[in-house]
Amino acid sequence: MRSFRAALVAATTAAASVGLALSGAGAAQAATPLPSHVFAPYFEAWTGDSPANLAAQSGTKHLTMAFLQTASKGSCTPYWNGDTGMPISSATFGSDIRTIQQRGGDVIPSFGGYTADTTGTEIADSCTDVQQIAAAYEKVITTYDISRLDMDVEVDSLDNTAGIDRRNKAIKLVQDWAAAGGRKVEVSYTLPTTTHGLADNGVALLRNAVSNGARVDVVNLMTFDYYDNQPHDMAADTKTAAQGLYDTLAGLYPDKSSAQLWNMVGVTEMIGVDDFGPAETLSLANARTVYDWAVAKGINTLSFWALQRDNGGCPGGAAADNCSGIQQNTWDFSHVFAPFTGGTTTPDNDFSVALSPAAATVTAGQSATATVKTAVTTGQAQKVDLSVSGAPAGATASLSPASVTAGGTSTLTLSTTSAAVSGTYTVTVTGAGTSGSHSATYALTITGGNGNQCTAAPWAKDKVYTGGQQVSHNGHNWKAKWWTLGEEPGTTGQWGVWQDLGAC
Repeated sequence: MRSFRAALVAATTAAASVGLALSGAGAAQAATPLPSHVFAPYFEAWTGDSPANLAAQSGTKHLTMAFLQTASKGSCTPYWNGDTGMPISSATFGSDIRTIQQRGGDVIPSFGGYTADTTGTEIADSCTDVQQIAAAYEKVITTYDISRLDMDVEVDSLDNTAGIDRRNKAIKLVQDWAAAGGRKVEVSYTLPTTTHGLADNGVALLRNAVSNGARVDVVNLMTFDYYDNQPHDMAADTKTAAQGLYDTLAGLYPDKSSAQLWNMVGVTEMIGVDDFGPAETLSLANARTVYDWAVAKGINTLSFWALQRDNGGCPGGAAADNCSGIQQNTWDFSHVFAPFTGGTTTPDNDFSVALSPAAATVTAGQSATATVKTAVTTGQAQKVDLSVSGAPAGATASLSPASVTAGGTSTLTLSTTSAAVSGTYTVTVTGAGTSGSHSATYALTITGGNGNQCTAAPWAKDKVYTGGQQVSHNGHNWKAKWWTLGEEPGTTGQWGVWQDLGAC
């Protein structure tokens, strides 16, 4: 379920000096380094969502993008999600990443993840040529002009000693290349943990990095999925796991101060119910405790799996990739953790977004309008880019203008057709500025619609489905590719059991 699961200006002599097999990209001008304290939740890159839009809606400036892996075992070419239709190029996420950077944030591309680490498609497991691995890392850095790469190493990859050694040797090559070009490139390792720190294979991975001269800037603990059949206070377990990691780092890096060691620590939570089940549930109260602890300790990175789960769409349910399994408002966890970036809770300049009216009832075929009001709440006015989401099938939403200066207004128009389905829908208008983002919601009720209702039988959690069977769920028809029980349509990813046949 969890898949966790710039101009090209380098001289060829500099590339040769570090032994890189360059892939058509050189030492791009240095990207802006990440803050020393950063909140960067994971973004599930296979969903078709826009990272820039979700970042704006959630008020999140930085994202960890999951995942990069090869399309098949033995390959040296990484793709987003191992999908050959999603190469490392500006055409894939380039526009979104530039938008995030222009808003003062950035992304951290993550190599590996659970699927790659169990199928031999994590690039250092798949590719036996260290220079090609290094060239792949470099291509991601220069294509997206980013300053940190993440290595998600777990399950089988964590015991692949040859792959571990290749990866660390490649990291060393890239770091030498970056230094020669005058740019800063950080590397984080995302690793599973016990409640008291890394297991032996995680410690061995870090020792190998030290022996290869590969600098590890952050060790990011996955503080969830303990699978030990014990009761858990997830906030308390985060603290003990991180203390265990601190002790390990102190042994590996004896010359670092306590503050420097804590600033090598990262923590990734799984919000709500994790894969083990309700016994391992991170509540909003837990999240606030973790936030306060993270600020006090001065850790480097705070994250969670995953941005698309930060909503209460399946309270009382099991772990899923599109909801947290607990009762919450959309973006509650993001709002708790977002102030961690930069260590400030109040932006110098800020604004608000409101809708008037905030609801309307229309007959299918009619339209409704509302005024989008923005206001300066702190400091000076800033440019606010407006976007709208949530319009149902048979309806379209538009904003005029799509950008205002805080204090200005825009008009939201919702137009429906006779093909709309009767019901009440939540439409969200989001304003994004340099200080972050704010949203307001609009309740649109449609009557008299004659759109098609789903005719396939609704998906049932406790029913066994076999290949070819169809169900309806969340307004879409789905077809099972093989035997399945309990896997919710829409949560299994493009390679999962359910094929999306489209809206009903």
